[in-house]
Amino acid sequence: MTEAIEFHLLNDYQRDFPLVPTPFAAIAHKLGITEKLVLDTLHELQARGSVSRVGAVFRPHRVGYSALAAMSVPEDQLAQAAQMVNACSAVNHNYQREHTYNLWFVVTAANEDSVLEALHGLERRIGCSALYLPMLEDYHIDLGFNLRAGHHGATKASCAAKPNATPFVPSDADRALISAVQSGMPLVSRPYAALGEQAGLSEEDVFLRLCGMMEQDVIKRFGVVVRHQELGFHANAMVVWDIPDEQVAGFGKCIGEAADVTLCYRRPRRLPAWRYNLFCMIHGRDRAAVLERIEAIRQECGLQDFSHEILFSCRRFKQRGAHYVAPAEAVLAA
Repeated sequence: MTEAIEFHLLNDYQRDFPLVPTPFAAIAHKLGITEKLVLDTLHELQARGSVSRVGAVFRPHRVGYSALAAMSVPEDQLAQAAQMVNACSAVNHNYQREHTYNLWFVVTAANEDSVLEALHGLERRIGCSALYLPMLEDYHIDLGFNLRAGHHGATKASCAAKPNATPFVPSDADRALISAVQSGMPLVSRPYAALGEQAGLSEEDVFLRLCGMMEQDVIKRFGVVVRHQELGFHANAMVVWDIPDEQVAGFGKCIGEAADVTLCYRRPRRLPAWRYNLFCMIHGRDRAAVLERIEAIRQECGLQDFSHEILFSCRRFKQRGAHYVAPAEAVLAA
């Protein structure tokens, strides 16, 4: 019984999380159990590390700014460098990968100047220059995991996103709500009311603003955010491709539609050190299956003539949700 409940919470509520005053009671009703059991199970899953948070996944550059960065760090200095990167509050992901550029991390802040300030500070402290690789165009963003099939499913949302939404300019109230929700909702009976208390908003206003951000494609997904390694997705590969600039969008869309691809972006080249401009992420349960899937994508999308590299992760140093609004900003906004 417990395993079945855990499975449903982990698999079925990564998207379309109920936007109702008592969402955990709504889930409990659907599963035929008590609200307390739902909350207790989610607390346990968080304690075990299987669940990162319950809340919003924001689309990059729709609110705040983020960039991928990479450093080539001598092996005997890697652990110390990783600790310095982890200590930076703007860093939300930090991995060692199998490559000369062996330390890869994501820096997120309110704007590009703040991202660059954090990155330059890390370069000075570590003594290594970094590749600065902001997203130029996205072709697929999901990071949801279909635990039944072993690959990601199509993204859905309770409020339909508008692909050509106008630029999102958050109000002070929006920024206060983003600050409250970016680390996850409190696991209580009325979480939206609790978010409203943190942000200085009514529960109804929280609903309206969250749904508005989903409609404008600011929030890509709202629900249970899982940690893939704890759920058995141990093979994590970043595949980078060298594609002629005029063709990258077409190939990016093809890769983004392929099964098992969780992310697909265009990023800048950094010649002569880095020639690749198309990035995708593939998560699988074992290395052989991921390599087989990459080869299938090469065939499906006609990528055989383009050079590429596969960078498997070998150590996770840090993984948490991105923080776009600093707590001090939220206090001022509220």
